[in-house]
Amino acid sequence: MRILVTGGTGNVGRLVVERLVRAGVIVRVVSRRANAALPGGVEVVRGDLAEPETLRPALRQVDRMYLFPSPATAAGIVRLAERAGVRRVVTLSSGAVTTGHDTDFHLPVEQAVQASGMEWTHVRPGEFMLNNLWLWGPSIRAERVVREPFPDRTGRPVHERDIADVATAALLDDGHQHTAYTLNGPDLLSRRDQVRAIAEAVGQDISLDVVTPAQARDLYLAQGGFAAASADFLTGFQAYSGGAADAAPVSQPEPEVQDRAPTAWDAIGTPARTFGAWAREHAQEFLGPGA
Repeated sequence: MRILVTGGTGNVGRLVVERLVRAGVIVRVVSRRANAALPGGVEVVRGDLAEPETLRPALRQVDRMYLFPSPATAAGIVRLAERAGVRRVVTLSSGAVTTGHDTDFHLPVEQAVQASGMEWTHVRPGEFMLNNLWLWGPSIRAERVVREPFPDRTGRPVHERDIADVATAALLDDGHQHTAYTLNGPDLLSRRDQVRAIAEAVGQDISLDVVTPAQARDLYLAQGGFAAASADFLTGFQAYSGGAADAAPVSQPEPEVQDRAPTAWDAIGTPARTFGAWAREHAQEFLGPGA
């Protein structure tokens, strides 16, 4: 069996690659970089999801595919994959499809796959635990502080390894076809709870300074990277669709109440990893080199 992984150098894709290699299947990664850092034995074929025709060489003799979302070209990619003989596709989607907030990014990818004759599984993670490393990591490393506009907002962030485990199982095992798995973490946590867990993991005090949404947006824009790219959405000035929010954000929204949400346990019978475990795994990244 040969499995093609698109987005194979990303935060979830690289974990899928590692799991497939351990399972003993032939793994091929399509990448814009021929020298992408990947485990030994992985086939690397140059290609770009933004240009579907460049994927033809990567799709040769492929049985199954892990599909990173590229909504503008998804239909073309799916057509090429089906014509090449791919029989099963696992898409990295979003929990926002489940809630109805995502109608123009991940949803079109799902629809293109479902319209094909291939077997399909959609993996729909909610908020990534990794978001906290990208968003809070710089200020924790520099000042041991988190500046947060919504400290009491709650959510169920999901570990990237849970996402990869479910995607890998759907690629390798039968019984997951024509199913969409929404994935969350096991615990309902406020932003305060998450900062506290990171402080425990690194063994140092981390202060949480409450700022206004406008102040947070300015800080994120200045920080760059993930924070800047998501500044308007994270601070409530932008709706999920990308348009302006219906109302100006407030500094202290009512805490969100959620019933039990589906996790990796519901998909593959594996206990979902906790935020505390995730924080311990990434403790050194929060502390910085030499700490």
